[in-house]
Amino acid sequence: MIRPGIPVWPGDTHYSEERTWALDESCPVNVSRFAMSTHTGAHTDAPLHYDAAGVPIADVPLSHYLGPCQVMDVRGCGPAVRPSDFADRLQPGIRRVLFRTYDQAPQDQWDDGFTAVDATSIRLLAEAGVILVGLDTPSLDPQTSKTMDAHHAVRDAGMMILEGVVLDNVAEGVYELIALPLKLANMDAAPVRAILRDLETIND
Repeated sequence: MIRPGIPVWPGDTHYSEERTWALDESCPVNVSRFAMSTHTGAHTDAPLHYDAAGVPIADVPLSHYLGPCQVMDVRGCGPAVRPSDFADRLQPGIRRVLFRTYDQAPQDQWDDGFTAVDATSIRLLAEAGVILVGLDTPSLDPQTSKTMDAHHAVRDAGMMILEGVVLDNVAEGVYELIALPLKLANMDAAPVRAILRDLETIND
């Protein structure tokens, strides 16, 4: 949930909100404004975030964020998700993958030791035809990374990214993912409302 106090990348913009019009005898509506980083909570990075020539979030293909998605539990894998942590579980034909790394994703404080994704994992997923990769931490790359290896592997493969998706109560399996980004004309990322729907329920 996006709210005051939600953890943000150190040095980035903290979420804030303000009521600008208040419903009373002279005003018929409530109206508010908010300020936040484009990387707050569950969000998707545009290629512009990690590539000077990359497109902004308004120009990314929405098809990447909508369709069957495999959730894989890799809790305890260490500082980065590697191919050995999931390769034998990757289902044929899967085009979207989310990794669960937390027992419970931190919602009140920043975790500077979050699990990242190794670039070799990105390349393996790309070879398998995956077009979107995501996880329940703030970034595919470690907080201290200056080379952004995983992001650049995503760029080279033409994939898309979801970060900060809370998977606390999600079991391993294949779901329908719906996680459409806001159409922000010039931005490097956008928040999403990520939803996983049970495929058996959808097909009933």
